[in-house]
Amino acid sequence: MIVAIANQKGGVGKTTTAVNLAAALAIRGRKTLLIDLDPQANSSISFLDHNTIGRSTYDAIAEPDCGLADIIQPSTLPNLFIAPARIGLAKLEARLVGEMDAHFKLKDKIEQLGGEYENIVIDCPPALGLLTVNALVAATYLLVPIQSSYFALEGTDDLLETVEKVRLRPNPGLRILGVVITMHDKRTALARDIRQQIHKVFGGKVFNTVISKNVRLEESPAYKESIFTFAPDSSGASDYYSLCQEVIERVEARTP
Repeated sequence: MIVAIANQKGGVGKTTTAVNLAAALAIRGRKTLLIDLDPQANSSISFLDHNTIGRSTYDAIAEPDCGLADIIQPSTLPNLFIAPARIGLAKLEARLVGEMDAHFKLKDKIEQLGGEYENIVIDCPPALGLLTVNALVAATYLLVPIQSSYFALEGTDDLLETVEKVRLRPNPGLRILGVVITMHDKRTALARDIRQQIHKVFGGKVFNTVISKNVRLEESPAYKESIFTFAPDSSGASDYYSLCQEVIERVEARTP
């Protein structure tokens, strides 16, 4: 299972979802790789000291003599490994423009790993550029976090259009695994209305699990921990463990 976590709208809990879904899969005993494709590198520094990051996903994708295996670092969590990013990743799109296989770079590098990881989670940047397209071409599934806010559905049409273009040629096997509502405050009428609106648009694609607003989720990256080790009894831990269970069930239901 290769899951791309994508939404071109920023601030929707995309990295939080990537980090904690990957951690939940690892806790369940699944050897999991978290690939950071966001130049902000927030997934990377949620587990690693920035000073320990040498070569990054930029090198692994851009350099013929460098692969993902050359940059992967273990996290402090058993079964979880990180392919880290650095700010220089922002230059990658300019470097790849014009290359015939530009959209397939990440897919090729993942294939070189030879199925070593049972699960791969890709944290995409908040844009629909070449980095995100590389993730969609490499992925088997797309998971879309949508914030429970007034502008929740803004830009989702563009994302779905990009998915359809990727399906047409480079990756016909790409499937939308689901939409997860994040940063939800069930106490407000607006949040409840937005949740209903998201369900109207996406129907059965919306996960039953809703990620509630939780200060522990915001604090855990500062301590280089997932929510499961930082605040295992918090609602954030419960929500993401539940999401992980739903992800596994949906993938297994689609596996022949």
